[in-house]
Amino acid sequence: MSDTPRPAPLSFSEFEPVSTAAWQERIRRDLKGADPETLVWALADGFAVQPFYHEAALDALGAAPAPQVRPGAEGAGWLNVPTYSVGALGTGHAAISRAAEAVQRGADGVHFDLTDAASFDVDYLHDHLPLAGTYLGFSVRIGAAEFVERLLLTAPSGLRGFLRFDPLADHTPDLPGQLADLRTVLRRTRHLSDFRALTLNGTFFANRGGTASQQIGFTLAAAATYLSELPNEELSVADVAAALQIQVGLNPNYFLEIAKLRAFRQLWATLLHAYGLPAEAAAGLRLFASTSTWSKTTLDPHTNLLRVTTETMAAVLGGADAVSVAPFDSLFHDPNEFSDRLARNLSLILREESQLHRVADPAAGSYYLETLTSQVAQGAWSQFQRIQAAGGLPTAVGMVMQELHKVAQEQFQRIADGSQVVVGTNRFQDPNEQFDYNPKKLLRSRDFDSTRAAYPSEVLRLATALHFQRREKKRKRAAVVLLGTHTNQLILESFMQLLPKAERQAFNVNHPEGTLSVLFSTPEGATLMYATPEQFGHFARVVCRVRQDDAGFVPPHLLNADLATMQEAIALFGFKEFSVEGYSTDDVLARLQGR
Repeated sequence: MSDTPRPAPLSFSEFEPVSTAAWQERIRRDLKGADPETLVWALADGFAVQPFYHEAALDALGAAPAPQVRPGAEGAGWLNVPTYSVGALGTGHAAISRAAEAVQRGADGVHFDLTDAASFDVDYLHDHLPLAGTYLGFSVRIGAAEFVERLLLTAPSGLRGFLRFDPLADHTPDLPGQLADLRTVLRRTRHLSDFRALTLNGTFFANRGGTASQQIGFTLAAAATYLSELPNEELSVADVAAALQIQVGLNPNYFLEIAKLRAFRQLWATLLHAYGLPAEAAAGLRLFASTSTWSKTTLDPHTNLLRVTTETMAAVLGGADAVSVAPFDSLFHDPNEFSDRLARNLSLILREESQLHRVADPAAGSYYLETLTSQVAQGAWSQFQRIQAAGGLPTAVGMVMQELHKVAQEQFQRIADGSQVVVGTNRFQDPNEQFDYNPKKLLRSRDFDSTRAAYPSEVLRLATALHFQRREKKRKRAAVVLLGTHTNQLILESFMQLLPKAERQAFNVNHPEGTLSVLFSTPEGATLMYATPEQFGHFARVVCRVRQDDAGFVPPHLLNADLATMQEAIALFGFKEFSVEGYSTDDVLARLQGR
């Protein structure tokens, strides 16, 4: 309108412009002779973060990128979508009841992670959460077409939400058959404008320690496979692209996670352009962000609340369309109302009290975040091109898994030597921590997640806590706890960090490569030992009274037997005591346990 007052341009004429060179000179002066390069932060992605960024950083990008404004980003901004798991043969009644209560108390929708979709009670779900009017996501591993048909029969007026069925990331057998299932799903749901039937499981790469660039690059490689393989005479490339959504895993590196989500959107446009699709197709991308398991701990577990807060803020500021926050105690407790409520309320606080939904793309124009977004995008595109050059997925899946294993091992190493801090686990521990769960039950559980970053460090403490409990009860039995694969060096590195600096030296440690670390606990003492996987496998079969030729047997993490049997089996199968020159097992354990 002509009478609307025009804002006056801001001017700070009393301040002279300061060049990049002038800032760098000031930094060198303030460091008083120290090397400015010590302030540079090298990321595992292969690029460096500078100690400061100036307006010239945007010039290096060509120009300030346009803000990323998502369609439908007004209003709520993002959906608060908790996740509930349903195990094998489960009808899901308990999870559905929890979900219905969550929706009444502030959740915007629900994501069900189904181990067995065929057993899930769709009618019961519809009675408690009407399918046509509730935002509902479903993760399934097999039987996707049949499951979607059941949903459509129950709710013929339509569905809201998404389906995550990603046979590439989930390594589902019979890929041709799964792709045929996916085509059926896409044909049956393409008329549903608010249902994304092809959600990619990017959390797989995040939960195995992948770098930000790897997570994007590997997920884009999966998307390229679907865009290439799914279209046929009944299904166009545009149909496939319209059904795509990405589930992204989140980790606590705040600014890097913001940049990761923004880089996803940038590269999505590049990928769809390569398939001849217009820019509007890329603008419709939906990102469903989930807090990852990789960074969570069982030690000092309330620190997980702080981690998921950082992760959720990064997701919101990075432009996620929906966010799922895991309860802080989900690693070791059964579902409970207390932790469910805390997880659900986190998004509510960020929206209702922090008002984070009021600004679209708050990172836009930031010298630092725009540069970081560009660096992550370049690294991710390079990863994507390497995968494609190797034949794409699934041909290159071996290379992907090998690279994920490598970066995970590097993180384990950094946590062990203290250069990567996990608060409450390898730094700032609570020496008087009392567990409100049973370490024995946890170590025995097949569901205990041993793929996490903190696992090699925390399992030793859990195992020795179990040992001290047993010793106090004076049980005349023994236990062997599997600490993990390739953890001998990690134990040594952790031990080294606890020695006075004058005592830190190159120790002679004779542990063959590829051996397993174990803890042998008796009423008299605990001994660190190592064994080959074959030795441990034969040993576990004897202790568990399983035939040696039983190929389906998976050795548990915790083995119990009477003392004589355990001692005889350890001697028989040749377990070796973990030794560090100049220090006994007792010395190492005492240091690691803070005694």
